[in-house]
Formats: sequence, structure tokens, C-alpha cells
Amino acid sequence: MTAPSVRAGDGASDDAAFLALVGQRVRTARTRLSMSRKMLAQASGVSERYLAQLETGAGNISILLLRQVARATGRRLEDFVDESGGAGDAELLSLLDAVRQATPEERARLSAILTEMRRGGGGLKAGRFALIGLRGAGKSTLGRAVAERMGLPFVELNREIEAESGLAIAEIFSLYGQDGYRRLEQRCLKLVVARHRACVLAVAGGIVAEPETFEMLLDAFHTVWLRATPEEHMERVRAQGDRRPMAGNPSAMDELRAILDARERLYSRAEARLDTSHKSVEASAAELANLLEDLTEPAVA
Repeated sequence: MTAPSVRAGDGASDDAAFLALVGQRVRTARTRLSMSRKMLAQASGVSERYLAQLETGAGNISILLLRQVARATGRRLEDFVDESGGAGDAELLSLLDAVRQATPEERARLSAILTEMRRGGGGLKAGRFALIGLRGAGKSTLGRAVAERMGLPFVELNREIEAESGLAIAEIFSLYGQDGYRRLEQRCLKLVVARHRACVLAVAGGIVAEPETFEMLLDAFHTVWLRATPEEHMERVRAQGDRRPMAGNPSAMDELRAILDARERLYSRAEARLDTSHKSVEASAAELANLLEDLTEPAVA
């Protein structure tokens, strides 16, 4: 049954519509709990006969008795007397239940999602794209090339972290450790979302290991996993002038393979993936641009 909506108008009809709305909400709350009227009467201290009148819109219950009914059904008084009404009344009750059971972190994410959706235009992810994967996969090189090709800003999350903190990444790890870095990473990701309706973002390979931050990334960006063979990952890092992965560590390649294996399930949550092994930058950039365009194509019914 569709819930009656309450609108301004004649006093008598308004009152009747409001009482009917309250009654239907009480009945919905009771039936969702599989409670009979008798059970609700016992739990609330309100007579079964009075509850029957209330649920049919014939009873003008006092605010104190209605509060007793609300408490007995696990609801709040305002759930019954809010005058917005509408056909989505039962769905609203379900949503309220979910929000009340959510953790503070989940509520914060939900608030951010609703705020973004109210801005309209292109959905939550809009024109945001994020490249994930281990170092050496080509996130920065290809991200910059594709962003230029698509006319979008290119953002490196680590550079945002350095700008926000005033410290180099190595200094952040030295002073605050990995936990401090992860907190800055999450804060700066939120800033990127707030600042850019559309961009190409390159993130550090370990972002997938922080569940809340990774979920935020998946919620707000179309994601692509850039991958390569372990040998190419290592060779590209060395070609960038970083000899640390191999220096004094004969098992570095085995460790790299282990990291790839451990993160594969997380990286696989990306909407798309691109293997950049044995490909030129130009070829990989062209493939990536096509992938990003496909991700924003409207679905065909």
C-alpha cells in the first residue's frame, strides 16, 4: 500500500491524512518485526484495541503513548510523525535502520556519497579515473600521457601528500611511519575528490592494503589495474635510477612476486585491467585511453 502524503490544506482532511500516515508507519514497523498487535500491546503497554484504532487512522494517540509504541518497535518517535510521507516510506525506514547500525566510518562515506550525488552530472565517479598497481607498471607515465590526450588534469597522490604535509614521502615514513603516511593518503584522496570532478589519478601500489581508503577510491573513481611481469616491474624501477630494490637483497625478485600474488585479489577489484608488458608507452597509452572511454560509455539497455 502506498503511504498517504501529508500536504497543507483543509484542517480536517490534513488531520485525517496525518493520522492515517502515522498509523501505517506503526503497522509497517510492527510487521517488519513479525509482531502481532497483541505482542506490541504487551511490549508497549498500549491496549490492543487502541493499537487497532491507531493503525487504521481512527485513533488520535497521545505523544507519550506513541513514544511507548516507538520504543517497543525499536524506532524513534520522529520516524512516525515526520510529515514528508510518500511512497518510499517503507524504504526510508529500511534506510534509517541501516544508517543507525553503520559505523562512524560508514556513515562518513555515505554522507560523502549522498553529497556527491546531489551535485548531479555524470554520477558519483563522473570523469574521475584512478590507476592502481605496483611501482613500475606505468601509472605515472601512462597517466600523464592519457590525461593530456583526454584533456584532463593529471594528479599523483604522492605529490598531493607531499604538498599537504610539506615533507617528502621518505621523510613522512621516517617521522611518522606507515600509519602516518596512510592517514595523509586518505586525507589527500578526499581532497582530490573534492577538488576534481574529472581527472586521471595515479596512486601508490600499497593503497589497496588500507581497506577504508581503497573503498573510497573504488567509490569515487573508475579504476584500472596496470600490471606487468615481475621482471618488467623490477627493470622499470631500476631504469628510473632506483637501485634499492636489488641492492644487497638477492631475494628481491621473489619478494616482488610474493607482493604481486598477495595483492592480486585486491587489484582485481578494479573495473578494468591493462597488461603493459612488452609494449611501448605509445601503444599502452592508446589502449588505456580506449579503456577509460569504455568505462564511461552508458550501458545499452
